[in-house]
Amino acid sequence: MLERIKELDTSLLVYLNGLGSKTYDGLWLIITDQRNWIPLFLLMFYLIYKKIGGKQTLYVLLFIAVLIAFTDQTTNLFKYTFQRLRPCNNPDINSIIRVVQVRKSYSFFSGHAANTMAVATFLYLVLKRHFKYLGFLFLWPLIFAYSRIYLGLHYPGDILTGYFFGALFGFLIYLVYRKLKPQYFPG
Repeated sequence: MLERIKELDTSLLVYLNGLGSKTYDGLWLIITDQRNWIPLFLLMFYLIYKKIGGKQTLYVLLFIAVLIAFTDQTTNLFKYTFQRLRPCNNPDINSIIRVVQVRKSYSFFSGHAANTMAVATFLYLVLKRHFKYLGFLFLWPLIFAYSRIYLGLHYPGDILTGYFFGALFGFLIYLVYRKLKPQYFPG
């Protein structure tokens, strides 16, 4: 059963990765670099600040910092426990996929997918009553994580597992946030 899942995962990677072309490699390299998302983050936090004020925005940022630290450390624990080679480093397939970028760390599961889905889930749950179209926020983890497949850095299963853990951790941290918030921001 596990072997069949790995085969499907590899086949899907080969297909999705093969959709790319040199023409778009630069775009996906820009998308995968977290620093290039800073303007979006600044805009988001400005909008959050305008809706809920400075103190509550700092409170939200504190929870996001804890969430990212927890998600990132959990991802690293899994990566070093399972030690799954990234597609770009896997000698069985790296000659048949488009390797646009190489990383030496392990693949399972995607920290990019987990972190972005965790933050998107948390922010959505905290802010959905303040912003009408906040569901669009989930485009960020989708595009960001797809870049990892495009570049040959992750299998689709790494991404899906990252999404699952990210959504779970985002939800759990939201529950803690919701429980503690009345102590600091009554009403």
